[in-house]
Amino acid sequence: MTAQGSLAGRRIVVTRSRAQAGALRGVLEAEGADVIECPTIRVAAPADLGPLDRALAQLPEYRWVVFTSQNGVAAFVDRLEALGRDLRVLGASRVAAIGPATARALESRGFGVALSPAEFVAEALVDAFKSEDVQGVRMLLPRAAGARSVLPDGLRALGAVVDVVPAYRIELERGQGPDVWRQLIEGRVDAVTFTSSSTVRNFVDLLGRESSRLAPRTLVACIGPITAATARDCGLRVDIVARVYTVHGLVAALRERLGRAVPVADRSEEVPR
Repeated sequence: MTAQGSLAGRRIVVTRSRAQAGALRGVLEAEGADVIECPTIRVAAPADLGPLDRALAQLPEYRWVVFTSQNGVAAFVDRLEALGRDLRVLGASRVAAIGPATARALESRGFGVALSPAEFVAEALVDAFKSEDVQGVRMLLPRAAGARSVLPDGLRALGAVVDVVPAYRIELERGQGPDVWRQLIEGRVDAVTFTSSSTVRNFVDLLGRESSRLAPRTLVACIGPITAATARDCGLRVDIVARVYTVHGLVAALRERLGRAVPVADRSEEVPR
């Protein structure tokens, strides 16, 4: 842990998957936080790869391929490579990304990103497409199984022909040590962070009834309004919502709030026994 920083002495739980926790952990530790990893999700292949494989075989027929997460990018490219194909099969297809992290993931894999909204939610991506002529245009959305329908519904309302294919699925991650839950219930954590609706739902599933007993001093911090709405629907009190829906935006919100608080490590005598 970094000795100095605006989050020095703060204990912060990260609920992202093990594969993706590193980015958030690194930014938090650079601010001096003591990070506790408590992955609630893991990314797995879809139950049936058939729809994705058929879409990949027809890639030149799509005018747009739209990505809504880094996981979607990785799953898409990994499957292309597994089938012995490369990005040339995209032909004249254009690529859209929901936000900067997804755009960076695409660019690192060799894609050129033609469209990315200023606000990093599905609704903003639909708005961004309003400046494009998409009437009758075929679009491919490789994304998580069971994701929200806002984006495909919005694009269809603009006249696009949208094929949604599951490129991956989110599963419940188990195996967290009991000490993590104990610290949360006893108020020995300053904040628990959520970066997607699935991290919220699985956290509540794992913690069960105890989720309603999170100590008042443990702040619930969400990366954006969609995740915050899910947290409230699941019965959690939401204390922090990032104004910029990125890892850095979430850390900035934590920094702003916790900079005025006393770390729980300095309030151990207040912990209920």
